[in-house]
Amino acid sequence: MRHDLKGLTVENLPSGRRRYRVRVKGEPERKLTLPVGPDHPDFYEIYLSARRGIAMTPQANPADRIALHSIDWLVNTYLAHLEAMVRAGKCAPGTFKQRRLYYRKLCDFPATYGRAAGTRFGELHMDMPQEELIAFRDAHAATSGAADNMVKAVKALYRWASERRLTPSNPAIGIAAIHQNQGGARPWMVEDLHAFRAAHPPGSDAHMALTLFMFTAVRVSDAIRLGRDNESLRDGIPWLSWKPAKKGALSVSIPMLPQLFEATRASRVVGRTYLLSARGQPWASTDSFRNRFKDWCVAAGLPDLSPHGIRKAAGHLLAEAGATQHQIMVIHGHALASTSEIYTRGVARQKLARDAMALLGGIAW
Repeated sequence: MRHDLKGLTVENLPSGRRRYRVRVKGEPERKLTLPVGPDHPDFYEIYLSARRGIAMTPQANPADRIALHSIDWLVNTYLAHLEAMVRAGKCAPGTFKQRRLYYRKLCDFPATYGRAAGTRFGELHMDMPQEELIAFRDAHAATSGAADNMVKAVKALYRWASERRLTPSNPAIGIAAIHQNQGGARPWMVEDLHAFRAAHPPGSDAHMALTLFMFTAVRVSDAIRLGRDNESLRDGIPWLSWKPAKKGALSVSIPMLPQLFEATRASRVVGRTYLLSARGQPWASTDSFRNRFKDWCVAAGLPDLSPHGIRKAAGHLLAEAGATQHQIMVIHGHALASTSEIYTRGVARQKLARDAMALLGGIAW
């Protein structure tokens, strides 16, 4: 007799027992016999696997329940590699966490084209049509920056697979970005710095954080790791050195200005890092610190500002003070001059305009 699950038939055997068989989706002549009946807690999962052509037993390891060369299989294989890279210190934990989230969204996305339409994407073969990836990107267009980052993550996945000859091509190559850069975090103005310091006096955690960001131009991912172990003395002057967590960033080594040195010594609690949580421990993640910094900004009447905006402010103030593009590169840890050029470009044009008008004013006409 027929059962209400698609492709499932129930046969009554001479022994009085029932046998459950499932027709493999897309292969009408192929059927798999299920080892358990509907009363078993894993019955539905075993049924779904059989529909995909996978013969699964109740005791199967979860990794063995994934179809070989499916997108689920490719993602799991790559994430295992990426996790090993994190343990070896060759991949940032944040990168692994972000990509794992993106790949989960990719695998759970329903296919939109052909006979596979509506099927969970992870169950399909890993040779992904580019139009499916474009549909995935467009479905997340409301958060265009994240959508572009998802495509980048998929590009990295298939680049890794192509290098190992697991896939013949990379479907993410050639897909255009849809995010229009609006300038990112708003740089802090001098009056913003004054307002924050007025709300958070020296000795407070908030003041320590602002001073650290202002006089190092450090990223949040590095700020929560910096401490006295990063200090050294050179000719009697304290220096601060660190290797940024961001991939491709160059090592940074700068003298500690008096403002920063005094702030690090004014903290009530001394720990392994300069920035400590309410429990006196290093911050567990950049997200938890960002949330706390957001509270400090709100308390100072600056709800639209962020730590990254301080890094931008430092770059702009350095440029206005006459710092060269390469000097800003050294402080920010930039590997490319074009990255630091955003801070010097406007200042250089103003200087050129001022000098040019001075020349024009001296012309007898």
